[in-house]
Amino acid sequence: MGKKGKKEKKGRGAEKTAAKMEKKVSKRSRKEEEDLEALIAHFQTLDARKTQVVETPCPPPSPRLNASFSAHPEKDELILFGGEYFNGQKTFLYNELYVYNIRKDTWTKVEIPSPPPRRCAHQAVVVPQGGGQLWIFGGEFASPDGEQFYHYKDLWVLHLATKTWEQVRSPGGPSGRSGHRMVAWKRQLILFGGFHESTRDYIYYNDVYAFNLDTFAWSKLSPSGTGPTPRSGCQMSVTPQGSIVVYGGYSKQRVRKDVDRGTQHSDMFLLKSEEGREGKWVWTRINPSGARPTPRSGFSVAMAPNHQTLLFGGVCDEEEEESLEGDFLNDLYFYDATKNRWFEGQMKGPKWEKRKRRRATKAGPEGADQQECAEASAQAPLEVVREVVSEDGTVVTIKQVLVAPGPSEQPRLGEDDSPEEAGSSSVEPCPRSNAMLAVKHGRLYLYGGMFETGSRQVTLNDLYCLDLHKMDEWTVLVEAGPETQEWLEETDSDEDSDAAEGAEGGEEDQEEEDQEDEDSSEEDGEPQHPLVTPGEQFADYLPRTEQYWVRLARDDAGPDAKEKRVLKVAHAMAKAFFDDSA
Repeated sequence: MGKKGKKEKKGRGAEKTAAKMEKKVSKRSRKEEEDLEALIAHFQTLDARKTQVVETPCPPPSPRLNASFSAHPEKDELILFGGEYFNGQKTFLYNELYVYNIRKDTWTKVEIPSPPPRRCAHQAVVVPQGGGQLWIFGGEFASPDGEQFYHYKDLWVLHLATKTWEQVRSPGGPSGRSGHRMVAWKRQLILFGGFHESTRDYIYYNDVYAFNLDTFAWSKLSPSGTGPTPRSGCQMSVTPQGSIVVYGGYSKQRVRKDVDRGTQHSDMFLLKSEEGREGKWVWTRINPSGARPTPRSGFSVAMAPNHQTLLFGGVCDEEEEESLEGDFLNDLYFYDATKNRWFEGQMKGPKWEKRKRRRATKAGPEGADQQECAEASAQAPLEVVREVVSEDGTVVTIKQVLVAPGPSEQPRLGEDDSPEEAGSSSVEPCPRSNAMLAVKHGRLYLYGGMFETGSRQVTLNDLYCLDLHKMDEWTVLVEAGPETQEWLEETDSDEDSDAAEGAEGGEEDQEEEDQEDEDSSEEDGEPQHPLVTPGEQFADYLPRTEQYWVRLARDDAGPDAKEKRVLKVAHAMAKAFFDDSA
């Protein structure tokens, strides 16, 4: 991205080019950030009215992504902070703090005086000092229309024992950014990468900083060796040997005016502190063995038992010039640093699958062949789609992936089957990106995130749990609420006052809007789908109504959607309606 056609040598030339770009981005973004600073200051004035800690039992938080989700170091609690939500017209930013009590399965909203400003795509790290501390750095604030961004470079600590926020002011820290990664290493916070974006320009980082938790001082590290190229959204974790692993991430570069090309990185590096040389670090590229994740962005990361790093979901973008289509994922991978090896997370599945295999064995070769034929049509997981009708009458869908028992929708009872076991099925989170993960007592908790359907973005507020020792099945703790979903088509006539109201991201404003949407939906009525006749099986219902569901799925997905995907969604919608009718 060098300017004026100058040919510069690699190494120092690349550093100069990066410095020029950072200066250019800084200059162009200064004006818009000044505008947003005034808005942020207004919100902080509102937050300053809080003078005492107020804890209120509440329903699960509203849909969001790019929040932080952290396990309390001493209590059976998970802490959710910040995040964002986009409804098609407005961007909502949050600085709310929620606590989920694992044993009681309850949520509490904790209002603490003088919190950090609203933000998303920040980083949060929990350390055990002083009864537990939650450290937060950076992140971004967006204008209501999502066109302007303010990137924070502030550092905050939440003292969990006293429930007090403190802003730690220390010079020499990283520049404003979001999408960076931060981990606790010994008694330091180590920060890597991220990006800064203005209306017209952007820059990605690959710098490394350390914050000392004893002296409260920042220092910029200058590791030797060849490290990762600039990127954001990577995996960063500490190994049992005391090194730091960086995997993957995302970056983009401009190929010509108004055209950018993204890169989903899949390389892996080790950042190691040199023995006997305090403050000296070295980068090394590593090539792990095993089943590596496919290239993706927007994946989520947590530390699993036995010091393994867990990676979930994300989106694999298929980029063509000036167009982008994403394939959302819900797979699990584990990285074992001791063996330098990737493993794919294999679910052991519900018990009735094992019983089916036993019955097939007892039935002999002929029975086994029949069993395989019967399972062929039910081999692929079923995407059940819940319909959400928006103001304009179109359908937004929330997908759940179900492992279907078989063509008859229920497995046959065997000698050792109980009716309850026979009717069981395995549920897992739908494919998504930018979800929030936390691990406590060997259990993985997954909250929210988003996926896209056509031109619409569906933001989730569901909560799942998976026992990482058993790896048998996901448990749904909070189901995605269709009533919370809304999608407003873009308009050019929005009032400035409406935009400012949307930027605040208050729960009360959203609740009022949600109620209006519900009333509107009731007036419009539900769409009239083809009815299921008494005694009709799904195998008969689908061929009879398939064309209707395909039309509905195509309208929802948009004209550019692939036929294979449209057909898959159509069948899932038909199945969901059939099951509800039954």
